[in-house]
Amino acid sequence: MIAPDPQEPLRLQIIMARSGFCSRRKAEEYITQGKVCVDGIPVLQLGTKVKPDARITVNGVNLRLESKMHYLLLNKPAGYLCAMSDGYGRPLAVDLFKPDIKERVYNVGRLDLYSSGLIVFTNDGDFAAGLSHPSSNIIKKYRVTTDQPVPAEFLDDFINGINDNGEVLKAEQAELISDNVILISLREGKNREIRRALAVHKLHARVLHRIAIGPVESNDLPSGKWRPLQDFELAGLKKMFSGSVISRG
Repeated sequence: MIAPDPQEPLRLQIIMARSGFCSRRKAEEYITQGKVCVDGIPVLQLGTKVKPDARITVNGVNLRLESKMHYLLLNKPAGYLCAMSDGYGRPLAVDLFKPDIKERVYNVGRLDLYSSGLIVFTNDGDFAAGLSHPSSNIIKKYRVTTDQPVPAEFLDDFINGINDNGEVLKAEQAELISDNVILISLREGKNREIRRALAVHKLHARVLHRIAIGPVESNDLPSGKWRPLQDFELAGLKKMFSGSVISRG
């Protein structure tokens, strides 16, 4: 997707979303809170149209309309961090796109440092907001290898809901493939949900690998490699959250 003519005025929240800074809905919040300036002048009115080449800041941070929208699928290796920077110097997943992708892209959701598998990167704020919102109901599938045989009661407990310090951890599906290999599907995906559920049953994941995000699967994508989402994959993901969380502006 190529950016529009820099002389064509657009609604401010649309430009903010296309910069990758946030979704249109979040942009509207920033505008009504008085946090957005155009050419140094605060803008409070929703629906205000400005030229995409205007100087736009949010809390003093300059925004730039990207020249190209990216929707990328990465097979993240274990040991890579899902973050834009790291004070400890650990490898960043986003750096695996260099030098091919010039625009700033960021991960939608995350896989922890020791997990691997499929994760989407983009610079489209609306798309990121839709894909990561719980109401999208996008199921993510994982293949998990544990440190010891998995008892049958773990599968039932995880499907019915495991209480972990007052938070319910719940799988959409959990299927035993072998003594210590499970296929797990999550609809919402709380922080470190699978690892926490395993820990309640005194289990630990040796390998935790995401194999699918909704309709997106890529068994032939090597570890550490990426590719653009195919048109049918992008359309399938957008269909799952279209109209539910995105403000059209």
